[in-house]
Amino acid sequence: MRLLLRFLSLLSLAAAIIIGVVDSIQSVASEALALTPFGAALFSINPQILAVTETYFRAHVSAYLWDTVVEWLLLQPAFGVFLTLSLVFWLVAYKREPPSRFAVRPR
Repeated sequence: MRLLLRFLSLLSLAAAIIIGVVDSIQSVASEALALTPFGAALFSINPQILAVTETYFRAHVSAYLWDTVVEWLLLQPAFGVFLTLSLVFWLVAYKREPPSRFAVRPR
């Protein structure tokens, strides 16, 4: 499980870097700030993913959750969403190493 979370963290970080580079190139080319929304990034991967996800959320989870949280998330910059996902996956997968037997214990 921890290995899967580390992989997802690296995958999200790679996606954030790629989208950040594309956004910076588009910003320099157009001489204006150009940020790709998270919904547009998902739509470019698979055009049907948003419709299927919305149907699932409205039927099984909550229409209120879709209307408030998910729609707000889809409008945020994609690199920021992927960076946040990467951080969350990394924090969940992080395991603190036990101290060595030579470590000094506080009294």
